Amino acid sequence: MHHKGKLLLYSLMAVFVFASSLGAVPSKCEDCHKKVTPGIVKDFNRGKMAQDLTCADCHGSKHQTMTDYDKAELPTISTCKKCHEEQVNQYMSGKHALGLLPVTSLPHFSHAQPTAFIAGQKGCNGCHNLGITDEHVRQSEYRKYYKYGMDCQNCHTRHAFSVKEAKRPEACNSCHTGFDHAQWEMWYHSKHGAAYMTDPEAHRGPTCQDCHMENGNHRVMTSWGFLALRLPEEDKEWLGYRVSILKALGVLDANGKPTARLELVKKANMARLTKDAWVKERERMVKVCKKCHSETFARENLANADSMIKASDKIFAAAIETVAALARDGVIAKNDNNKFTWPYPDLLEFYEVKTDIEQKVYMMFMDYRMKTFQAAFHLMPDYTTWYGYAELKKTMTEINELAKTMREEHKRYGRVYGKD
Repeated sequence: MHHKGKLLLYSLMAVFVFASSLGAVPSKCEDCHKKVTPGIVKDFNRGKMAQDLTCADCHGSKHQTMTDYDKAELPTISTCKKCHEEQVNQYMSGKHALGLLPVTSLPHFSHAQPTAFIAGQKGCNGCHNLGITDEHVRQSEYRKYYKYGMDCQNCHTRHAFSVKEAKRPEACNSCHTGFDHAQWEMWYHSKHGAAYMTDPEAHRGPTCQDCHMENGNHRVMTSWGFLALRLPEEDKEWLGYRVSILKALGVLDANGKPTARLELVKKANMARLTKDAWVKERERMVKVCKKCHSETFARENLANADSMIKASDKIFAAAIETVAALARDGVIAKNDNNKFTWPYPDLLEFYEVKTDIEQKVYMMFMDYRMKTFQAAFHLMPDYTTWYGYAELKKTMTEINELAKTMREEHKRYGRVYGKD
């Protein structure tokens, strides 16, 4: 071969090797998207998937020009399952895959919010756009959510889909933060978080993934669930508090009988409804804790966190019964929307309530009670105390004083609160 020919061949081989080291050899898609969305191309080629896959593997090949972009397929969980069946099966058996269900099912919630808040991901669906299956895509009412579907890419951010990134605790930060689920702040400021963050390379302290995704298991479940409710309950005193909470959730009616909402709780797996289900998750967590601690230490600390749920429920149940008594006595107008709960306040209306006293109960439910028990399990006593338990007690005092004033005004002036 001529010297110049050899030189050209070696040059082309060098380019090929260099391109392969960065990812796949540039495709027709990349030729265009380097100009339109260069960041996406860069991310894809820095990831391992670029070594074996092309854009068409996830997006199909129907989109070919600048004008037919609407033909590009948006991947669902089934797309990832083609290569990652074990992880997808684990994920679909856990709570994260049920994230879309509460938002789309809660009464007067998703329908009462701005479109951008839910379907446009500027509110709850920024995190809850999870568990969108091919069946959802076929149903017209879910298509607006599917447009921005997440699932695997919530943790393995597109288009790099990095395993290393998903193993970092920061990957959990964007969802598990703030108002009703400040787990990031609780962990970060705990001794576990401090031990990890001071020396991430040594990995001395456990991360979110170490405790909740042990050995890479994508299921992610806890013994108490998001609502920190379980049935049956052997502690009769605690069961009394829980009945009040279940009535306010509309799972039980005012007479303590199950309602249709119980099916929603079951479907979304938001509570543990058998003893075996609760014990199974608790024992799994004890095994995780035993990697660093004695079993006695682990069980004692978990039991102490359980006790903080009971302490919270005692105050919360009292607040619920106070408001229910006002509605029962006509001080608060009957709300036709809460057919499952009246005279109890409807906790699933969230902040869409008409009286200040009900707003206070909502804050106890979604903020203060959550922080009390979540921080107890995440070993952050400051959050349990000042952001949780102290706020519960403070708000209970405010509710008692407000209830007294409401009764006096109702008796003196015939005022009915929450009346249109």
